[in-house]
Amino acid sequence: MESYALLIAATLSAGTVLALAALGLLINEKAGVVNLGAEGLMLCAAIAGFATVVHTGSTWLGFAAGMAAGALLAAIFGVLVIWLGTNQYATGLALSLFGVGFSAFVGINYVQAKLPELPKYAIPVLGDVQLLGPALFRQHPLVYGAMLLAAGLVWFLYRTRAGLVLRSVGESPESAHALGYPVRRIRLAAVMVGGALCGLAGAYISTVYTPLWVEGMVAGRGWIALALTTFATWRPARVLLGAYLFGGVTMLQFHLQASGVQVASQLLSMLPYVATIVVLALISRNPTWIRVNMPASLGKAFYPGS
Repeated sequence: MESYALLIAATLSAGTVLALAALGLLINEKAGVVNLGAEGLMLCAAIAGFATVVHTGSTWLGFAAGMAAGALLAAIFGVLVIWLGTNQYATGLALSLFGVGFSAFVGINYVQAKLPELPKYAIPVLGDVQLLGPALFRQHPLVYGAMLLAAGLVWFLYRTRAGLVLRSVGESPESAHALGYPVRRIRLAAVMVGGALCGLAGAYISTVYTPLWVEGMVAGRGWIALALTTFATWRPARVLLGAYLFGGVTMLQFHLQASGVQVASQLLSMLPYVATIVVLALISRNPTWIRVNMPASLGKAFYPGS
């Protein structure tokens, strides 16, 4: 039973990475912008956060540095796409490639660096409950923060005027512009917020999830987060559940290996990506369901006024 508690705990931690990034990408797509550069963006944020913690000793400053790096790169992407009218898919891929190369170059001096030992977190009383304590109540605060973020995003998008404006910019930018809303500035703000959340996910990977720096350590999670928004049909609560599902699949490979299951390690490493492909293939069988939930202007360029 203890091994299952550890599996649940690891699933929540792994799912947090995907949840933060996917919620950021969901904000982008609700505003009608697709950012394919999440992988590179997360890598740059990962090295920014890791380097900050190495020099300051503060994990929270590392998170701030990761968010700043993510927001900055997203802002560059947003200016190119929203103001200069470049193709958002090509620009996103260029950002992803840039992030892979730039993070590898900057991270050369940090490969052998070590971070300060992380403090042990536990919710008083609940953390001492047998089985449930280790599984649910001894997590890093950012794990619970991701849950609160998903709930807050549901409230923001569907219960506030600002959320309605953001969705209108994604659903019908012409109408939003006709009503006097600055479509381009709203989209840029959404892109930067989404980039900051992707940056937070990247910093979490390098400072908490696997506290070290290795080239390419994001390992495709940016692409999985991008697929997760479609899997969740652009709903924050479903994004959270999907993140934990994919996080569980990721951790299952280590659980099976520890349990002595004789399966090739390469096959187990494929599980998260195979699961992503299978889920997307199943969802694609019902294109009507996708069209009903997808922001109407997603992938379309409309940048009138300011």
